[in-house]
Amino acid sequence: MGWWEAIVLGIVQGLTEFLPISSSAHQSIVGQLFFGGHDPGAAFTAVSQLGTETAVIVYFAKDIGHIIKSWFLSLTGRIPRSDPDARMGWLVIVGSIPIVLLGLLFQDWIDSTLRNLWITVTMLAVFAVILAVADWHARNERTLDHLTWPHGILFGLFQALALIPGVSRSGATIAGGLLLGYRREAATRYAFLLAIPAVFGSGLYKLKDIGGENAVSWGPIVLATVIAFGIGIVVIHWLLQYVSKHSFLPFVVYRLALAAFVAVLLLTGVLQPMGTQG
Repeated sequence: MGWWEAIVLGIVQGLTEFLPISSSAHQSIVGQLFFGGHDPGAAFTAVSQLGTETAVIVYFAKDIGHIIKSWFLSLTGRIPRSDPDARMGWLVIVGSIPIVLLGLLFQDWIDSTLRNLWITVTMLAVFAVILAVADWHARNERTLDHLTWPHGILFGLFQALALIPGVSRSGATIAGGLLLGYRREAATRYAFLLAIPAVFGSGLYKLKDIGGENAVSWGPIVLATVIAFGIGIVVIHWLLQYVSKHSFLPFVVYRLALAAFVAVLLLTGVLQPMGTQG
């Protein structure tokens, strides 16, 4: 992977990670379309996501600090475990379990078979419909103060669907939250918090696959990760403002249009279902 490719893919990662349109799908499509049929690969995707997830930590630093502090204090009994911030800490941990277990169980599929662009096209379209239905029927009543343990696990199961490129981590988690009756901004905020353990765990685990023979080198991936971080902060701020006043319809339309576009490129041979890695 060259420097120019890293810059483009870093921009793509920063722009798409938090929008419900699937960053992994865009990484694969852009890599193939503009860089000689190369799929950046699961390791590049996971590690570059460290940049966007660091943006989440910076943006929500105050909230995350309160959650971590309260969670530790609840362990020693200095504050009750029912404290809202302490509860949120436990809910993030519980909600992260599904994606960790399924990610380890299906690691080989995630790195290979599931990166087939026909699967990506299908997921882009299917979850466009799911997001549309969830948004259309959303009650927009619950806030995160009403987040229950069963709902925390259900959020986590929806997030785990994002292991399949084309689903979208934020899209699946937000859709799940809307179906459970949560407000758009509440579902979006929890989606951000819930992603932190999963993304950092996956990214740090995949660091072992960087820099080796036939693998992405350190320089380009560091550049892509830094670019993704800077753009990610801007996108977080914009998205939280947007969802408080608008529906997800534009993202639904975009997903369907992208699915149709990629399907045409696959049928005409412009794109191949499985790109070359590297």
